Amino acid sequence: MTIQIICIYWLLINLSGYFVMKIDKDRARRHAYRISEKQLWTVAFLFGALGMTLGMKQFRHKTKHTAFKLGLPMLAIVETIVLLYILNELA
Repeated sequence: MTIQIICIYWLLINLSGYFVMKIDKDRARRHAYRISEKQLWTVAFLFGALGMTLGMKQFRHKTKHTAFKLGLPMLAIVETIVLLYILNELA
């Protein structure tokens, strides 16, 4: 049960991260109120970095920002390792 909850959380936070990047890109195109970088990084640090990385590449958003271009993929790798470790310990 715990493993299932963790996997569902991971899936939902990464879907959220993916769509947060899309929403922010759409807002940037319309010159509308943007999602702050602090909020973007909050989603990333809550284990949504993989979804945000995929969204960044798919929507070509934040790709000129070194912190995002390098930081999100590295954070996604670290989060994946931590997630696999946790799931292995629970199994």
